[in-house]
Amino acid sequence: MGAGHTSHGVGSGPGLPDPSLAPLYLLVFIGGVVYAALLWRQRQLGREWPLGRSLMFALGILLVAYGLSPALMAAGHADLRVHMTQHMLLGMFAPLALVLGQPLTLLLRSLPVSAARRLTGLLHAAPLRWLMHPLVALTLNVGGMYLLYLTPLYAAMLESGWLHLLAHFHIIAAGFLYSSVVAGVDPSPLRAPFAWRLGTLLAGAALHAVLGKLMFAGLYPRGTGQAPEVIEAAARRMYYWGDLAEALLACMLFWSWLKARDRERIKAQRQAAAAL
Repeated sequence: MGAGHTSHGVGSGPGLPDPSLAPLYLLVFIGGVVYAALLWRQRQLGREWPLGRSLMFALGILLVAYGLSPALMAAGHADLRVHMTQHMLLGMFAPLALVLGQPLTLLLRSLPVSAARRLTGLLHAAPLRWLMHPLVALTLNVGGMYLLYLTPLYAAMLESGWLHLLAHFHIIAAGFLYSSVVAGVDPSPLRAPFAWRLGTLLAGAALHAVLGKLMFAGLYPRGTGQAPEVIEAAARRMYYWGDLAEALLACMLFWSWLKARDRERIKAQRQAAAAL
């Protein structure tokens, strides 16, 4: 590790891909290819798809690719400050962009009607309904951060390839789930009421700030050989960058709420016109 500690548990040297993260690299590649294929499908069907959504999804994929790039992975493995930058990119900013790409809506629009109905039925299954509850999404996202940084898990991750893979997969997946559930950009009958999502966002912001302060005051994570000033800088980075990400997520939440309210008003006007 950079500040007086060298770890050889994972990684393959600067500039070379980390073999332990190969499944994650493949998953990101497949996600980008599938989204591009669905865009092509929309074009074949003669349907419009907002360019802004495509650009946001592409931005999300690029942020994930940069966060997992070999140079940044090597630097993050050696320096907690760089790792924290990775965490913010992979777990907060990239998921925001991916969610704004509305991949679920694009998928449902691209499938045949029968297949779209079957997929919608699967989305209503009990496990997914439980997973998309705001409190579950909050626990998986913010609770995962507490587990990673306030326990020996972070130090163990530096020495284990499979823990390295699992931790980075969880950071991305939990961040995407949390952003999806709170922002509610994709129309979904599973979306929680606005008050629930706003309360979850406020709780998440508070818990995130508390974690940054605990890391700063207690010099967490421990057992990594990082100098105190490095840990303090990483904690500050989490604290302030987290505030920015939460503010952007709040903007998404209120934007989606206004759009939903407009849709309801238009629907009510059409129903009134039909009744007349």
